[in-house]
Amino acid sequence: MTKNIAEKWSHSHNYYVDSSESERKVNLVFLLTTVTMVVEIVAGSWFGSMALLADGWHMFTHSAAFAVSMFVYWYSRKHRHSSDYSFGTGKVNALGGFASAVALATVSLFMLIESTERLFLPQAISFNEAIVVAIVGFVVNVASVFLLHDDHHHHHHHDHGHDHDHDHDHDHDHDHDHDQHEHNHAHHDHNLKAAYFHVLADTLTSLLAIVALILGKFYGWLWADAVMGIVGAAVIGKWAWGLMTHSSGMLLDKAAKPHQTAKVARLIEEDGVSVVTDFHYWQLSGKHHAAIVSVATSASLTPDDIKHIVRHHLPCDHITVEINPLPKT
Repeated sequence: MTKNIAEKWSHSHNYYVDSSESERKVNLVFLLTTVTMVVEIVAGSWFGSMALLADGWHMFTHSAAFAVSMFVYWYSRKHRHSSDYSFGTGKVNALGGFASAVALATVSLFMLIESTERLFLPQAISFNEAIVVAIVGFVVNVASVFLLHDDHHHHHHHDHGHDHDHDHDHDHDHDHDHDQHEHNHAHHDHNLKAAYFHVLADTLTSLLAIVALILGKFYGWLWADAVMGIVGAAVIGKWAWGLMTHSSGMLLDKAAKPHQTAKVARLIEEDGVSVVTDFHYWQLSGKHHAAIVSVATSASLTPDDIKHIVRHHLPCDHITVEINPLPKT
């Protein structure tokens, strides 16, 4: 009998997003970026262009980031059914993003130092050759943007599942909400989002390199090459900071939608005899959330009542409810 009950109420905590198509596109962009990166770094060193060299090293950071994304896709897929992970492997996406952010910040610093040195000690540049290579890099970046743009902005995701309610005793209830039909136009694949913004930054720095080389060729402004390198470093640094803060929030289980959770708590307390003593709501993966709600009450509230209020206002895949009865006055 115990086995039958366990089988009936057992469930998966596999909060995994199938991203096979996105993975294929990231693999292709990785190949394009890596080849262009090698060409730009070699050409920048050979022709003496700091802007071109900076763009090449910038593409190196993104190539490394794509490699991390490829590993993340593989790791998530390999361990998606493993019981060793309490809520699946969704957060490995955020871990990959954080690693990419650290690498970006490091390269940004080196670019800034090198470009500043070139600003005060300009070097001769073979403009014609450097411009050709920079344009090639720009074209590759634009192609990569369009390749990833479709998935990032027009991805449709459908979730179908079942609702599991688990009563461990009269006061505790665990809910796993999967019976919602989700039709979402915003892509929740953080790996793809990171890859998309990486190539956008690449495109910008390639454009800056072209502008700097043209200014140097026709106006003799050798300093423009170094200035564009500094601007490129600033762009990378800004992107690294944004990626770092966003990914670290998920890794550290940062509270999600605090204003909305405060509103839900007030709705639960509307009866005047219930008090929300504990309320945690956080992100499990790119599109999955969990909640823990503890309520002290003298009313005849049930876990289902609390779940209904929470799920009506917050998307939630995993809810744990605790009700502590108070003596009626």
